[in-house]
Amino acid sequence: MIVTDTNIIVYLFLTGDRSKQAEKAFLKDPSWAAPILWRSEFLNVLTLYIRKEILILEEAQEIMEEAMELMRGREYEVAPQQVLKLAVNSTCSAYDCEFIALANDLASSLVTVDKQILHQFPDIAVSLDQFAAD
Repeated sequence: MIVTDTNIIVYLFLTGDRSKQAEKAFLKDPSWAAPILWRSEFLNVLTLYIRKEILILEEAQEIMEEAMELMRGREYEVAPQQVLKLAVNSTCSAYDCEFIALANDLASSLVTVDKQILHQFPDIAVSLDQFAAD
């Protein structure tokens, strides 16, 4: 099991420059986990796609359902105290630290493309490029 940040989930469901890497990561380990926060972040991306007229509402709703099915059973709450401690001891946002906290809780890696997270938490964060290539 790996923890994936929302961007990786987005890359899997919305075609873009990193979609092939996300597919490789999924083939390597299809058991993805994330804090419940991923849903709100994913919905924000879908909303942006609708506003830019890349998707229509019905398509976005279908994609959200598919993504929720993928993540079913592997969405977690994280302890706010742990998130706050990680955020205060780094320059990452509390949002980002939810993913780090979950990776810590699950004794797993966080697969991300976020350079700040990769720099601040090199012991737990691994780049999508590296994970997909291994």
